[in-house]
This record gives sequence, C-alpha cells and structure tokens, in this order.
Amino acid sequence: MILPIVAYGDPVLRKVGEDIDKDYPKLSELISNMWETMYNASGVGLAAPQIGLPIRLFVVDTTPFSDDEDLLPEEQKQLNGFKKVFINAQIEEETGADWPFNEGCLSIPDVREDVNRKEQIRITYLDENFEEYQETYDGLLARVIQHEYDHIEGILFTDKLSSLKKRLLKGRLANISKGKISVDYRMRFPNVKKGR
Repeated sequence: MILPIVAYGDPVLRKVGEDIDKDYPKLSELISNMWETMYNASGVGLAAPQIGLPIRLFVVDTTPFSDDEDLLPEEQKQLNGFKKVFINAQIEEETGADWPFNEGCLSIPDVREDVNRKEQIRITYLDENFEEYQETYDGLLARVIQHEYDHIEGILFTDKLSSLKKRLLKGRLANISKGKISVDYRMRFPNVKKGR
C-alpha cells in the first residue's frame, strides 16, 4: 500500500526514533509498504519518520544511481542492486574527508542543495529478520545511508546548509509545509487548513 509522505514542517520529522523489536505490529507489512511508497515517489531511500512513524527503521535501494555515467564502473557495480532494510541502526564512526553532493528529500520536494558529508561510515544495524550486522560503506552508498540515518535522528538535510542558504530557502520550505507545491506522489502537509 502506498502511504502518504510527511512534508517538511511536521513535528514527527524532528523526533529521534525509538528502537523497535521483532514484535513491532505488522512489521513485514510496514516494510513492504515503505518499499512501495519509496518506489512510487522515485526515491532511493525512505525512513519511517517520513511516513509518520518515529521509529528507527529505514530502507535503501541505490539501484537508480548505478545508471550515472559519471561514476566509476566499480561504483556503479556497488550501487546496482544494493537494497537493504536498516532497523535500530547506529552509525559507529564517520571518517574521511567531507565531500559535497547535491541532495534532495521526498519530504522536501523540489529543493536540492549541496551537502557535505564524510566519505566513509561504519554502521551497526538489524535487517528485517533481526540479524545483526556491522558494515562499512563509502561514497554514494555511505551518503544515502547517512541521509536516511539522519531522519531517524530527527535531522533533515537542510539543517546541514549554511545560515545564508537556510534564509534563502525559508519561504520555499514554508510553502511546502502549507502544501503549496505540486508533487506526483501522495503527501501529508502539516500546515494545510482543514476543509480545503
């Protein structure tokens, strides 16, 4: 089932997610719905807060990035078919140089900005079967995971912009929260007046 994506301005996007356990209600159905919702919106990642749930769960499928001709063949190979569920994730370490990349977010449609992130991460997480992993990722894989991880920490990519950029975006972000934007996927806007 395709779920509405929560727009910028909703308080759930600012909550630090709670850990979940195997008994979380209808977890496999939720994960399935998150995949369907993400693909419907042409995303490469989706975190539970973006569908209104303040829990530590996100999904990532970087396959669409593997078509980028600017990437080295080994990067394309790494991104193609990378599809994972991350539950109760904890980034243990971020290393390497900061590097900029143009990011967007399904909760903040039509806003894209360069964001600096560390090039490598070490992360501990559970998969959908509650198997535990500790893995290291770099490059675009690390970036997509960092972006989604930020969501379960109550952080948005716009928080990482300079104060000047934030000021310049203020009106556009306010319009998004009021639903004054055209999107081709279902969204829930926090500041839309009822009865409209």
